[in-house]
Amino acid sequence: MSSYEDIQYAVEGSAAVVTINRPDRYNSFRGKTVEELIAAFRSAWADSRVRVVILTGTGEKAFCTGGDVKQRAETGDYGPTESGMFEIGNLHKLIRDIPKPVIAAVNGLAIGGGHVLHVLCDLTIAAETAKFGQAGPRVGSFDAGFGSAFLARIVGEKRAREIWFLCRQYDAATAERWGLVNAVVPGDRLVDEAKRWAEEIAVLSPTAIKFLKQSFNADTEHQAGLSNMAMSALSVFGETGEAQEGATAFAEKRKPDFSEYAAL
Repeated sequence: MSSYEDIQYAVEGSAAVVTINRPDRYNSFRGKTVEELIAAFRSAWADSRVRVVILTGTGEKAFCTGGDVKQRAETGDYGPTESGMFEIGNLHKLIRDIPKPVIAAVNGLAIGGGHVLHVLCDLTIAAETAKFGQAGPRVGSFDAGFGSAFLARIVGEKRAREIWFLCRQYDAATAERWGLVNAVVPGDRLVDEAKRWAEEIAVLSPTAIKFLKQSFNADTEHQAGLSNMAMSALSVFGETGEAQEGATAFAEKRKPDFSEYAAL
């Protein structure tokens, strides 16, 4: 895939900079966006010049706000793709499997599935104005795979459950205090700081870095199975009236009414 519609891709020195470019939708992703992100990460994997991948979003408002809920409300899915599949699970695994560190440069809202993306990145640098949080239960969705299990490894069970059960938004200072991000910098320095970190990594042994990343991943690799099951469950859940109420309410800018769906 040599040209992109939903993302931007550039190799700058030893870093591949992948930018989600849907600012009119707060850099949320549809099926096509995910396909393009997968293609970009594969290009970075195959390029011997690239030692680090930087993932960010266009503008100052949003890094990524997850799946395009408006698209889901309009069509019942995340739009057409070349493969015929919505491959968000494959993107998650690719971020983990690429043998090069991935730095999330969080420039704004990292919410829902966008929050999951930054959690899966090896390192996260946040702008001072960045916000973090989950929204799944509010819009009739969830990530019971890496988005919850791996998050708990990072911030602990109590914090992870708080993030998912309350659907609050947390500022960058709180995220740093919880160990959710590595550093917080002024917004106008964000991408430059990510590139500086990439330059530091680029002078190190690439083989050592590769083995280290794989070693870190080994401890949580069983969560890939949970992720597969969670994606299957989410696909089934998405067809229910409960899930559709969440998406419709979001599109109509009202509070969802889940009162008839009490879990037993």
